[in-house]
Amino acid sequence: MSAYRLLHCRSDVSVSPVVFQTAAGEGRVYKCLFNHKFEDGMSEKCRDSLSTRQKLIVQDYKVSYSLAKACRADLRKNRCNQDTNMPRAREAKLSYLLLCLESVLHRGRAVSGDCQGEMLDYRRMLMEDYSLSPEIVLHCRGEIDAHCGLHHKGRTLHCLMRVVRADKTPVDSLCQKALQSLVQEADPGTDYRIDRALNEACESVIQTACKHIRNGDPMVLSCLMEHLYTEKMVEDCEVRLLELQYFISRDWKLDPLLYRKCQNDAARICHTHGWNETSESMPLGAVFSCLYRHAYRTEEQGRRLSRDCRTEVQRILHQRALDVKLDPELQRRCMTDLGKWCSERTEAGQELVCLQDHLDDVSPDCKDVVGNLTELESEDIQIDALLIRACEPVIQSHCHDVADNQIETGELMECLVLNKHQKEMNEKCTVGVTHFQLIQMKDFRFSYKFKMACKEDVLKLCPNIKRKVDVVICLSSTVRNDTLQDVREQRVSVRCRRQLKVEELEMSEDIRLEPELFDSCKNDIRRLCQNVPYGNAQVIECLKENKKQLSQRCHQKVFKLQETEMMDPELDFQLMRICKQMIRRFCAEADAKNMLQCLIQNKNGELMDPKCKQMITKRQITQNTDYRLNPVLRKACKADIPKFCQNILNKAKDDNELEGQVISCLKLKYADQRLSTDCEEQIRVVLQESALDYRLDPQLQVQCTEEITQLCAEEVAAQEQTGQVEECLKSNLLKIKHDGCKKEVLNILKESKADIFVDPVLHTACALDIKHQCASIPPGKGRQMSCLMEALQDKRVRLQPECKKRLQDRIDMWSYAAKAAPAEGFSDLAGEVLSSPAKNYLLSMLGMSVTLLFLMGLLCGRITKRVTQQLKDR
Repeated sequence: MSAYRLLHCRSDVSVSPVVFQTAAGEGRVYKCLFNHKFEDGMSEKCRDSLSTRQKLIVQDYKVSYSLAKACRADLRKNRCNQDTNMPRAREAKLSYLLLCLESVLHRGRAVSGDCQGEMLDYRRMLMEDYSLSPEIVLHCRGEIDAHCGLHHKGRTLHCLMRVVRADKTPVDSLCQKALQSLVQEADPGTDYRIDRALNEACESVIQTACKHIRNGDPMVLSCLMEHLYTEKMVEDCEVRLLELQYFISRDWKLDPLLYRKCQNDAARICHTHGWNETSESMPLGAVFSCLYRHAYRTEEQGRRLSRDCRTEVQRILHQRALDVKLDPELQRRCMTDLGKWCSERTEAGQELVCLQDHLDDVSPDCKDVVGNLTELESEDIQIDALLIRACEPVIQSHCHDVADNQIETGELMECLVLNKHQKEMNEKCTVGVTHFQLIQMKDFRFSYKFKMACKEDVLKLCPNIKRKVDVVICLSSTVRNDTLQDVREQRVSVRCRRQLKVEELEMSEDIRLEPELFDSCKNDIRRLCQNVPYGNAQVIECLKENKKQLSQRCHQKVFKLQETEMMDPELDFQLMRICKQMIRRFCAEADAKNMLQCLIQNKNGELMDPKCKQMITKRQITQNTDYRLNPVLRKACKADIPKFCQNILNKAKDDNELEGQVISCLKLKYADQRLSTDCEEQIRVVLQESALDYRLDPQLQVQCTEEITQLCAEEVAAQEQTGQVEECLKSNLLKIKHDGCKKEVLNILKESKADIFVDPVLHTACALDIKHQCASIPPGKGRQMSCLMEALQDKRVRLQPECKKRLQDRIDMWSYAAKAAPAEGFSDLAGEVLSSPAKNYLLSMLGMSVTLLFLMGLLCGRITKRVTQQLKDR
């Protein structure tokens, strides 16, 4: 600039003092004026003169004496003036100087401090004034006139970035390319201060959130991204940051941390060139795609990234998950689908969530890239930064070891799923975790741990199935069939079975994770469980409790679900959650399949938690509605059921409860002492439990609903599970008019003959007498009852008054029962005799009668008149 031109700047009020305080020489005054070019006190003439000077420097860096002097040695040392592929006209351009020396810095080589300082000043100059870039002036003129106007301090440049990022109006591709080139030349990723608009907008955020990072460190920009959409971020900073990151994300080299850690991996795996070199065969966006495809490879798959590079790739993925426009591939291939399905889902992080929700509807290209990203999220859930932020409280309380140590891929999400019911779990975290679970249902590959554990089993046993829910059903059905058939070797591997149980338990937590069940029961949920939350299997529990009111289709699905849960109680989410502590206390050593049986055995203990006890009773009621829902009894009685109850089986329908008919049938055969040993043992347990709680006897409830309400209201209200309701029905036997109810009560009386433990009221009253009089008599088969009856008839034995009274009541009841329901045939008569407490007496009397008749025949046969031989021969 001539002395004449410099005179234009002498009169600038606010700038002049600073200028005259600057020592002249070596371009220092020019640099000072450049730094204050957009100050309010700067005159237009001076500003125009400075811009002219800057444009000359852009065309030939040697115009700037300070820059040429500071960088002369570095240019020579790094041969920046000896590139034979570069036209001689461009060698002196500022852009070429910057790109060449930036490449040197990015490769980790040394550049003098003075040269770096000069480069920083001129890079900042390029970002401040778009007019210094001829390509932008030429190709972005229309966008500037239509949307941006002329602004200072880099605001016009950021406006152009915002227009390109918005995708609302078509932007000339040459304009986009010019902007991308400028960002590469200025390289603001290495030092956020180069971008003055960003620096001013984010000053407060940097001081609060990133104050631990020194100025100029590339980590500052990364720190700002980590605080995007947090309370510390301000709106103006957020806007400027995303505008710049849009262009940085389109060239992996513009992120200095990523390039520094991954340049060797990129050259080795993705065959890239140097920092400022381009390759037509490897577009810039494809390099990062190549890196993240190799980031999660196993050792067996080979060609893995180095640990440092993998960390940086994860960081970039975390950032891109915050805004779909930061992922060039996703935006390019899903642009149409975003407009079609997600035009209203513009809030932070929701566009990708929306695409995942519509994964079955989007175009194949978009589906492919969204599927890949979702698969990566399943391998590293921390990629979803918004979800991690929302779940921070529960991670710190329950999953910090997994998050800190990164024990195994997929562990953190599994931990979050298992702790969805914790008090620290907020609504955003719950919604995010549930969304991730729902997305995983669409493809088994989206669940990393499940994919790795069961990939071989899926290929072998469930080929051509992709939906995770279908794969889980296929594998679990295989496991179930192998278990029922007692095969020697399960077809599903141990590792897969272990992970399969985890997946099934997750699915049982929310009915929406079981699409077939959810679709079948949608209307029933709306009608019966409208205000019930989905989490913690509460909707599923609601459907179970209202099973009699369900539609046929929903009822069948719920029955199948209960059958599966009864076979493996660990899949019963509510039972395992409510009884978690009791399982640890009483059933830590129990096999998974016998978990419920173990809890039933300990149900009446003093240390049993009341809520757990209530849940156990619910499951017992369910089991007793149908023998198929009691796998232990089903196995023990597999020979007895078709032998004695075939007529009931012939009328049965699949997936519909038999309302306890088969179990009632077996109870009667238990009274007749005709069951096999194993079956008898299981029926004894059922009888003893149902004798204490009438709700465990479905047939009694069905047949005696009115009688229980009218005759035994006080006993029901007392809710004492000590057999009082059944005792009430026995006492009021003469008042019962309904034949079905009367028959059930008579059956109970008949059953109590065979086992005094089935009559809890009588057993309690006679406990002391049993101990004294019948201690040596083993229980079962009516032995102890016979012992008490003999003691009652023996005048030498003095029974307790209450026991004596209860025994006399039972005799009267049995007498009435015999009259009310006489034996229908010889087999029934024989059964009555064998099951009678006085069977020894009856059998001895019968034997004596037969003996007496035989003797009478021997002694008195010849007394009758002798018949002559002639009469015999007639």
